Amino acid sequence: MKTFLVGLGIMVVLGLILVAAGVSSYNGLVNRSQAVDAQWAQVQNVYQRRADLVPNLVGTVAGAANFEKSTVTEVTAARASVGQVKLDPNSAPTDPAQLAAFEQAQGALTSALSRLLVVVERYPDLKATANFQTLQAQLEGTENRIAVERGRFNDTARDYNSAIKRFPAVFYAGMFGFKEKAYFTAQPGAETAPKVEFDFSKKEPGKK
Repeated sequence: MKTFLVGLGIMVVLGLILVAAGVSSYNGLVNRSQAVDAQWAQVQNVYQRRADLVPNLVGTVAGAANFEKSTVTEVTAARASVGQVKLDPNSAPTDPAQLAAFEQAQGALTSALSRLLVVVERYPDLKATANFQTLQAQLEGTENRIAVERGRFNDTARDYNSAIKRFPAVFYAGMFGFKEKAYFTAQPGAETAPKVEFDFSKKEPGKK
């Protein structure tokens, strides 16, 4: 009888230890999941900041004499495409395809803005205006913030994704709805600096 009670006591203690470990692990996953969602919201914030700059930037360059309308139209269309990709701003995506669509739309806007700034090089009077210089500085600062926040998101998502695959969380993570988060990926050719070329064969605005 005594041996039975000792064995039962050991089992109870081990059970309590396992429960405590499970609760601690579960709470850790909750905290990590919340951290990923918070960082995702920050990524959304910096992208929204850029989108909010576009109308003022487009309005400024469109007011310049003879400015290339096709470039302005491209930026406006790219911004509209970004708005069509709807993702929950408060919950990091778990579907890589959804995040890829989001990245594609944002990448198109990035490319359109880059081409816009290249075209502006042919308009020194526009470049010299205080309003354009302010908007350009804000845009450049926002692009830097986007890169930083995307990197932080990937780091946070990696920590979370690793946690749901570790023991003992791997046994119950799926049961409680802890799904792997998607990552931002580098665009093809991102490791190569963009090649900027100016077409000096075109006449400068205002010259015959």
